[in-house]
Amino acid sequence: MTTTTLLDALLNTDMLEIDELHAWQFDLDEEQLQQHAAGSSSASETPLLSIECMDGRNLRKWKFSLAQVLAAQYDADSDSWLIAGADAQHRIKCFEAFSGDNNDQPDDEDAGES
Repeated sequence: MTTTTLLDALLNTDMLEIDELHAWQFDLDEEQLQQHAAGSSSASETPLLSIECMDGRNLRKWKFSLAQVLAAQYDADSDSWLIAGADAQHRIKCFEAFSGDNNDQPDDEDAGES
């Protein structure tokens, strides 16, 4: 992994796994990101990272502040990040998604014209 912080990894990821649960629904607070990039972020406990996923029939939610995200430690053995939550330590893995298109047309626009 080439990123040095969990925040860097989150900015370049499409899907997360938290505590072995896949989470496609996660958000980073854009306002806090802009403040942090400008060097004016405060030590607020306002959630920077919000994660939601289904665990069977139960909706699970996690929220982490900027300080918690910045304090996360990378574990090379598991290729994951350890982050301290309000109630426990959690393990987050970041994934990049692959996507395809449903376009059955040839790549060359002129291929069908004769």
